[in-house]
Amino acid sequence: MTTTTFALGGDLTVNRLGFGAMRLPMSTFDGPTRTPENGIAVLRRAVELGVNHIDTAAFYARGDVRANALIREALAPYPDDLVIATKVGPLPGPDGHPSVQATPDQLRALVEADLTALGVDRLDVVNLRVGGMSGPGGESVAERFTALAALREEGLIRHLGVSNIDAAQLAEARAIAPVVCVQNPYADDLALLTECEAAGIAYVPFFLLGGGREPLDTTRLTKVATRLGATATQVQLALLLTASPAMLAIPGTGNLAHLEENMAARDLVLTEEDVAELRG
Repeated sequence: MTTTTFALGGDLTVNRLGFGAMRLPMSTFDGPTRTPENGIAVLRRAVELGVNHIDTAAFYARGDVRANALIREALAPYPDDLVIATKVGPLPGPDGHPSVQATPDQLRALVEADLTALGVDRLDVVNLRVGGMSGPGGESVAERFTALAALREEGLIRHLGVSNIDAAQLAEARAIAPVVCVQNPYADDLALLTECEAAGIAYVPFFLLGGGREPLDTTRLTKVATRLGATATQVQLALLLTASPAMLAIPGTGNLAHLEENMAARDLVLTEEDVAELRG
């Protein structure tokens, strides 16, 4: 990792290793609820360890334990350099999972709810999350992104991003308003990553510990981790950040020890030989 920071939208400088809030209320969407005290402790320690980019969403919740409320309780009044990125689009389906897409007319209420829950007058970054649990592509984002762009013009949002999109959808969004980040499932989409880098757009993968631009060979991963005195997770995170200076990592956890492990990856240096060996 030759650079440790990235300027979102050119004016919000964040450390490239951030934090994802999805696992604060629960380990998985079907897993047990974590205590609020646990989430608050993890958030405060994350900031102590240098996190200044937190990714969250209103649907990161289980019962009364909600990621946005935890962030406000743990960190408000917020540090001047803290950037909170949220996302809107999904609504709860019949099973309670965020599987239904909001209409353009419903986005204002979702943005206003985030403003209230986080206790801010303007959201730093709002990503339009497209689609359900399926992969990117196949539908227009124009009407929904236009609705968010109008809220940006009102001053409720500072910057806009898109999530779970393909190159055509990114182009459609950029024709409407500036896009500062793409948040996609981590996959070998080198063309989209290259496009983002050239345009100064952050690429922020989720489910990022698949590692590398292709599935990592466990034997190679273990060998490199042992040689460096690191854990496999740390090597995966460090490798992810070598892919591009536009790559941001937001590993999530509700466990303090896991958080410490993740954040230590920031100081792990991979040589060109290490990277070549890991990617085969």
